[in-house]
Amino acid sequence: MYEHLNGPFAEIASVPSANLGGRQLAKEGSTVSMHHRIVVIGGGNAGLSVAARLRNAGQGDVAIIEPRTEHYYQPLWTLVGGGRAPRRESVRPQTQVMPQGVAWVKDSVSEIEPDERTVKLASGGEVGYDYLVVSPGLQLDWDRVPGMTEAVAGPQASSNYDFELAPKTWKLIKGMKRGTAVFTMPSGPIKCAGAPQKIAYLAADYWRQQGVLDDIRVVLVLPTPGMFGVEVFAKELDKVVERYGIEVRFNSEVTDIDPTAQSVTITDTSAQNSEQLDYDMLHAVPPQSAPDWIKQSPVAKPGDPNGYVDIDANTLQHVRWPEIFSLGDAGSSPNSKTGAAIRKQAPVVVENLLATMEHRPMNGRYEGYASCPLTTSRTTMLLAEFDYSMQPAPSIPVIDTTHERRDMWYLKRYGLPAMYWNLILKGRA
Repeated sequence: MYEHLNGPFAEIASVPSANLGGRQLAKEGSTVSMHHRIVVIGGGNAGLSVAARLRNAGQGDVAIIEPRTEHYYQPLWTLVGGGRAPRRESVRPQTQVMPQGVAWVKDSVSEIEPDERTVKLASGGEVGYDYLVVSPGLQLDWDRVPGMTEAVAGPQASSNYDFELAPKTWKLIKGMKRGTAVFTMPSGPIKCAGAPQKIAYLAADYWRQQGVLDDIRVVLVLPTPGMFGVEVFAKELDKVVERYGIEVRFNSEVTDIDPTAQSVTITDTSAQNSEQLDYDMLHAVPPQSAPDWIKQSPVAKPGDPNGYVDIDANTLQHVRWPEIFSLGDAGSSPNSKTGAAIRKQAPVVVENLLATMEHRPMNGRYEGYASCPLTTSRTTMLLAEFDYSMQPAPSIPVIDTTHERRDMWYLKRYGLPAMYWNLILKGRA
């Protein structure tokens, strides 16, 4: 097993039962280097799912580069912020979820050099690879909206996109008796694009139960022209916002926040005008993009300001370096960035990666499947499943999931977390 090292690597560890065959570790001057046949960047949902599937397929030399010591099931944070789940259920030690037999490099990536087939690390070392899977997730660009960082650090604003802030959201919701509550969504791709709506519905339903909803002005700011990109689900959500009396600002986004005055600037991108709106509670969602080190890397899609890894939308293979694959939120495939998308992408990446390693044609195809479990009240959920065609793509037989359902709420609250921890991360679903 790898031992803890002093020097450029912060820490290098292996998960029990790791097969170290074919792995090299060398120190040249002040630079520590190693080589693995398959290197996976990122120990989140995508990285762990792929690594587990590779191990299940008999691949003995797989390494994961991941600096964090805790692993988060982020979809639960909406329910944490809505007072419907405890935060502790969304986190486990990284050691408990790492696949058996993989090498774990506890470090951050600073650069990919695809021509040299090396990954440079923040601590100064580097990892060589034969094949690379890039799945580091997204970064939250709080500073792209002036005042957002300061606002969520203040008393009247929060965000479910942060583990530390999600309980604060629930505290603000519980304390709200009258006034204006603003829920924002940025333009551009974000992870779980339904989350900015979900928390608005959870809050409105709570206020309805408490008998104060009529005294609260609820404003939902969306950059899109409609409630959802798939018509059948958009119609259902139209009914939801009407039921709660939510004001929806379409084709709009918050472009500035004054946390001292507790006001936001809402810009209508279609009409090219702006307005100031005071708030008593603000749920802010930051713009998101690929990590900066990917933006600055040759593997990023040319001309893409968000810096996503340039991959084929169906094979998930890099368009210029065939030994590189990417999946999850950092890939350029034009699907909704959800955990459900990763569940369909992971087997495609593994199938096509193994085919590439064995010099066979790639037969795996990802057709853009994504799923957004939209909580529409404190006891109901709308399961929006769709693909690249932007048409419904239901995966549950018999049940009509195009409407709000109580049974889908139990799937969201209990079924999906159990599936995540026990099956998805182990490469079994």
